[in-house]
Amino acid sequence: MDKKESKVYEVLEKLAIPYEKYNHAPVATIAAIEELEMDLEVIHFKNLFLRNSKGDQHYLVLVDSSKKANTKAIAKQIGSTRLSFASDERLEKYLGLEPGAVSPMGLINDINKEVEVLIDQDLVSQEKVTLHPNVNTASITISYENLKKFLAWCGNKVQFVEIP
Repeated sequence: MDKKESKVYEVLEKLAIPYEKYNHAPVATIAAIEELEMDLEVIHFKNLFLRNSKGDQHYLVLVDSSKKANTKAIAKQIGSTRLSFASDERLEKYLGLEPGAVSPMGLINDINKEVEVLIDQDLVSQEKVTLHPNVNTASITISYENLKKFLAWCGNKVQFVEIP
C-alpha cells in the first residue's frame, strides 16, 4: 500500500470514520470510474484543483460529477479573480498529490491550510460520497457527515457554492 494511501486510513481510524474500500485499476477521470464495474449506489464527485489569476490562492472544488463546473461563475460567487486549473507542480506542492488522484483527502498534506475548499451545494443532500484515498487505484465510500467531520479536522476554510 502506498504511503499516501496508508496515511488516509490512519486519519480515518483516528477520527473513527468508517469507510468501504474498493481496489481497482488506475483511473484518472470520472468517466473512467463510471466504466468500472463497481456496484456503488453513491455519488462520485469531481475534485478540481484551481488557482486564481495571481497564483496566490488555491481552491479544491468538490462538484457533482454530472455537472460541468463554470470557473467564471465560481470566481464570481467567491469574489475571486479568474480561476484556472493549477499545475501538476502546484498540486504536488499544496496537496501532495498526482494528477488523477485529486481528493479532499489530500488536505492531510496541506499543513499550512493554504487551500480553500469549495463544495457544490448539491453535495450536501447526499448520504454517502465516494472518493480517492490519495491514490487513483482505490476508492473509498464514507458518509457525507463524515466528510464534513474530516474537513473540520483538516481545518481548511470551507465555502459552499452553487454550481448549476
